[in-house]
Amino acid sequence: MGLRDRLIAQVRESGPMSVAQYMTACLHDPADGYYATRPALGADGDFITAPLVSQMFGELIGLWAVACWQAMGRPSPFRLVEIGPGDGTLMDDMLRAARLAPDFVAAADVWLVETSAPLKARQRQVLGDGVTWAASLAEVPDEAPMILVANELLDCLPPRQFVRTDKRWAERVVGLNDAGELAFGLAGAAIGDLAPDAPAGSVLEQSPAQEALGSEIGARIAADGGAALLIDYGRDQPGFGDTLQALRRHVKESPLASPGAADLTVHADFPAVLAAAAREGAATAPILTQGEFLVRLGIGARAEALTAARPDRSEVIERQLERLVSPDQMGELFKAVCIHTPGLAPPGFEA
Repeated sequence: MGLRDRLIAQVRESGPMSVAQYMTACLHDPADGYYATRPALGADGDFITAPLVSQMFGELIGLWAVACWQAMGRPSPFRLVEIGPGDGTLMDDMLRAARLAPDFVAAADVWLVETSAPLKARQRQVLGDGVTWAASLAEVPDEAPMILVANELLDCLPPRQFVRTDKRWAERVVGLNDAGELAFGLAGAAIGDLAPDAPAGSVLEQSPAQEALGSEIGARIAADGGAALLIDYGRDQPGFGDTLQALRRHVKESPLASPGAADLTVHADFPAVLAAAAREGAATAPILTQGEFLVRLGIGARAEALTAARPDRSEVIERQLERLVSPDQMGELFKAVCIHTPGLAPPGFEA
């Protein structure tokens, strides 16, 4: 029995499930979940991430980590952690660029936090020895400063969705329609007044999972010191909107169309994540667009250097640069945020 049939059977037996429960099943079901069985990255897959657009992205993040380490006083050892490392390209590019600072590489205790067996196998092929894997950040040893990177991780952490009707707020759920197929609906119980002035039809997303990660990172950095860089697509201020989407072969489809076969994502709620980290005692930097952050790190100069070394690839490099920083591509929708030790000035986020 496939995941769709099992979800239908579950709803028939137990009633509708929350959007968060549905998204978690689609992504992480051990037998048929997307990340558990068939994650497909890159041009021939379902989606492409910034590290796969150009080596410039990972190289700049690697140099950002080196600069953070230097600003932290060059601790040795320190944990260099990536959560949700995809196929390993980002960490590979980071470490290659970081070889310009041999002491950084020597001090780094490199950890990858990954739950997907297929992706872990690909990461091992790319990175080889010298890397340790964990299933959660809690498994990464503490009592040492940490520099953490997560690119397109928050969008995989599911939200609950609430819809404003004419009279009340109700939670959006996944149930069954008259034909017995999966369908969106509203739970019968009323929800407290989340936003009294919101017009009917408004959708409010809240992600306890995203906030929990912000809290965990904030507590870790407040206790041990360091910095965490989170890059994802999402909002820089609270707002309304249904951002749940499914991608399959780079084409959007209904989130209910292919449970387990498509990648489901939502927008990152950066204000909520940063607020959660701050409550744990960590400091947070202003939210930047990805374009502004990469420009501050010197992506223009890196593109010129690559073009000088490979003039025959000048048009390709220009397209890659445009993809990463242009407002109408990844430059504006994607944001960069930093959670850090109070008093640390993380590079790129200076006022």
